[in-house]
Amino acid sequence: MTNLSTRYMGLDLRNPLIAGSSGMTDNKENILKFEKWGIGAVVLKSLFEEEIIIEKKSNLNRMGSGGFLYPETVEFYEYEEGPQESTMEYLELIRDLKKSTSIPVIASINCITAKQWIHFPKEMENAGADGIELNLFILPSDLNRSAEENEKIYFQIIDEVVRQVKIPVAVKISYYFSNLATMIKHLSETKISGIVLFNRFYSPDFDIDTFDLTSGNVLSSPGDLAISLRWISIMAERVSCDLAASTGVHDGNAFIKQLLAGAKAVQITSALYKYGAEHIEKMLADLGAWMDKHKFTSIDQFRGKMSQSKSTNPASYERVQFMRYFRGYPANL
Repeated sequence: MTNLSTRYMGLDLRNPLIAGSSGMTDNKENILKFEKWGIGAVVLKSLFEEEIIIEKKSNLNRMGSGGFLYPETVEFYEYEEGPQESTMEYLELIRDLKKSTSIPVIASINCITAKQWIHFPKEMENAGADGIELNLFILPSDLNRSAEENEKIYFQIIDEVVRQVKIPVAVKISYYFSNLATMIKHLSETKISGIVLFNRFYSPDFDIDTFDLTSGNVLSSPGDLAISLRWISIMAERVSCDLAASTGVHDGNAFIKQLLAGAKAVQITSALYKYGAEHIEKMLADLGAWMDKHKFTSIDQFRGKMSQSKSTNPASYERVQFMRYFRGYPANL
């Protein structure tokens, strides 16, 4: 009998497929559908740090002071319908889901500082969240801040949160680091339980007729798999916490590849937008059929089989394949 169960962040999952944080994971109806079709766990839509802070402040003008987050945030909340009760609704969703579902529910905060909002993870824990994912959105675009200062923020946030809660904490990061491997390793040596590679940033685009700033590609494509696949395979077996893969996983084959690379869990979002909740069942069926074909009865039997640390020639993951690819690529168009 094929066993798809696994452990991620110390949580027992019936399978390693997780519905990643998105607009689809902000309501009970969708999450119940995901559970029905077999999802192993769900990460709730992220609350933004600014939302938490605004609801705890009576004076929005204080946000315009120097050094406070992004001043543009004030403008957004002054002209848009403010978050009002969004944090309370978030906590109520957690409570409701813990009564209605049997899968782990992981709360999420999109954060950029380690100040003022830090009490909220404890409120998430008290509401019943099984874990917390910190989506760390710190784009290294500030010319007045060094790489060391940028990286220090990650550790400050982690230290503050893990000090407040007893439930497991994961961080979801980007690949915008000058020494990514070292950063991942150092993060794993903190008290976090997991690292998700990688988050998907907002990408700007231009409307060349109206001269407006618009959104680039919101959803990932299968071609985006390569970045996380490479780094999962490089870092698997070299870190002190679990690794989860995210971005570019659109079908069963991509799911299997990330497990072979060494991922403990795999998050999907764009695939759910494109193909619906029933796609979960297909991806799990593809994994089960592949395991039967290769006579694997559990995921632990093959997880990390293709990781760089298990390779007899680690260079094949980098330089050798690079040369083979470009030497063999046709020159004539």
